[in-house]
Amino acid sequence: MKLYKGLVAATVEALQHIFVKNRQADRVVEQLLKTNKKWGARDRAFIAGNTYEIVRWWRLIKFAADIERVSEPEEFWKIVGTWQIIKPVHLITEEDGNLPEWPEFEDIDAVNVVSRYHEGLSVRKIAQSIPDWIDAIGAEELGEAWDVEIEALNEQAPVVIRVNTLKSNVQTVREGFGEDGAAEIVGIPNALVLRKRQNVLNQEAFKQGFFEVQDAGSQLIAPYLDIQPGHSVIDACAGAGGKTLHIAALLQNEGSILAMDIEHHKLVELEKRAARNGVKNLETMLISSDKIIESLAGTADRLLLDVPCSGLGVLRRNPDSKWKLKPQFLDEIRKVQWQILTHYSRMVKTGGKMVYATCSVLPSESEDQVKRFMKANKKDWKFISAHRASVAKDGTDGFYMALMQRK
Repeated sequence: MKLYKGLVAATVEALQHIFVKNRQADRVVEQLLKTNKKWGARDRAFIAGNTYEIVRWWRLIKFAADIERVSEPEEFWKIVGTWQIIKPVHLITEEDGNLPEWPEFEDIDAVNVVSRYHEGLSVRKIAQSIPDWIDAIGAEELGEAWDVEIEALNEQAPVVIRVNTLKSNVQTVREGFGEDGAAEIVGIPNALVLRKRQNVLNQEAFKQGFFEVQDAGSQLIAPYLDIQPGHSVIDACAGAGGKTLHIAALLQNEGSILAMDIEHHKLVELEKRAARNGVKNLETMLISSDKIIESLAGTADRLLLDVPCSGLGVLRRNPDSKWKLKPQFLDEIRKVQWQILTHYSRMVKTGGKMVYATCSVLPSESEDQVKRFMKANKKDWKFISAHRASVAKDGTDGFYMALMQRK
């Protein structure tokens, strides 16, 4: 593909926002694409695609470019130029990797770039483009499995949707994407994977609430709660509510859902999504103090604790998070997870069930927390089962879920 200076400049601008101003990649790209209405679909795809892939392979590209720190505009131009050279080999595309004779690219030595690129491939943390500390903790906790898991975490995630059974069905939604536009996922009811990347949020079927965008691994969690219509369900770390809406569909608008979170704006967004989805049995509640949790002791048939975590299981979708994560955050979030698990679990009725879930590949945030909880609470709780969705083995995001029952 021929390079156009305006599109490369837009990519440079996006990267500066992400790495200098520390903004989230998805928001940067979304806002940038709104700034020029003359950009067509291919232009937008170039900016978004190159921005995300450069973020994903940031360390490897910096190594190939022979740049230690990137902060000035000319250094970002060199990064983008370096990526154009190695992209055909790295992503196996038909592009030629030749750079136009622009002043911004005149200091780039293509031969040296290719040589350093191949040199970088021999070191895992450079080849897989991850910080030293994440590579170290991944290897420590996962052993040999880390090699294949981190490789899978660097692949582009597919677009997966969940059909909202309160309003539609798989056949109707699938037909809306054309004859070969979407495929069902074996073993996950109401999940469809799209064969071609597209912005589905502008589609009328989405606006009507017929489906939600939700990874296949994430779609395993709500059913793991063993929900029956009529149950009283609490989703205590609801966020913007992807799993809350799935719970609503499983309840068939019977029983009740209480969606809770510590951030008000997320609950506001959830209420909008619930209205679009045709959910009738939802209440939201801001967690403003521990007293809120105490007041709900023994009220839930089912409790979902989809706890805050490192997000290392969803790096395919959020590649910039690996550059923003810090070791001290991981230490702190494990403490938060433990506090939520031990404190919030009191909301479950005798005989009720709870799922503890994370979107992390690390056992220290997942299996280890549940083992510790069961050891401390074996008189009151029974461990039923656990499941881990592996990025490498299952092709989904990396999720962990454990089902426990209050005696």
